[in-house]
Amino acid sequence: MNKKRKNPNMEQYEVETNAELLPFLISVIESKSRNAVKSILTRGQVYVNGDNITKHNFPLSKGDIVAIQTNKASKAATFINMNILYEDEAIIVIEKGAGLLSIASAKEKSHTAYKQLMDYVKKINPKNRIFIVHRLDQDTSGVMLFAKTEEVKQQLQNNWKNIVKERTYIALVEGRLKQTKGTVKSWLKENKAYKMYSSMKPNDGKLAITHYQVIKSNQEFSLLSVQLETGRKNQIRAHMEDLGHPIVGDKKYGSEQNPIARLGLHAKVIAFRHPVTKEFLRFESKVPKVFLNVKRPDKFR
Repeated sequence: MNKKRKNPNMEQYEVETNAELLPFLISVIESKSRNAVKSILTRGQVYVNGDNITKHNFPLSKGDIVAIQTNKASKAATFINMNILYEDEAIIVIEKGAGLLSIASAKEKSHTAYKQLMDYVKKINPKNRIFIVHRLDQDTSGVMLFAKTEEVKQQLQNNWKNIVKERTYIALVEGRLKQTKGTVKSWLKENKAYKMYSSMKPNDGKLAITHYQVIKSNQEFSLLSVQLETGRKNQIRAHMEDLGHPIVGDKKYGSEQNPIARLGLHAKVIAFRHPVTKEFLRFESKVPKVFLNVKRPDKFR
């Protein structure tokens, strides 16, 4: 049996028999799945005799000390307004906070999810890189997927409809909807002010299909579950304006109220087939509490 040692920021184990690193970690971290253990290793939280090791088949010898940095310690020193939900050799799934850019803009170059992840992977290996697969608007929070190689990026983008099985958002919108569920279909175009707008004329723009269902509502606001059949720029925001129920805080698309001091849009779920292993993966981010407590929650029905 491998001996466990105490350390406030590390779980330490003395190796009893020769083994490879990943199987050893799986044997000692019994509370986590194989993928979760792989993520811990890839993320750079594992040390062998004081050296940071990320190689899965790294050989261990009897007497080696394997140290695993605790999640609390690793998260505290890692990211601003985001965290990693999953990581392996091909992809990284993050939870992005509202206010954080996905990638650089003309006004902001460094404080982005992309830049933080690039710095992070390069600390493990200077040759490592991160690739954008899709984006979330700066003021939209929730789950987001990145690739770690150009090949995986291309595979995801070229086969997005086949690979991604679910993309669910939570939207807080103004007013009470007449229909508790429905579908909005239009062809989206962009005007000179960089605002997306709908055309009902077939093929006049990019086809956009949004499905929605009311979770609860009162006279002032409705909380919706929104599923994307297509993933166009500002699709949900434009379609909610089309319905006459703009997203709370979305002044650009017709909102007149902002009691939550942010955009009322959250990417709750992304589920997909892993581009390499073909394993089905599903990641979910909790609905922000402010969405649930907006203005007299006792009247939310």
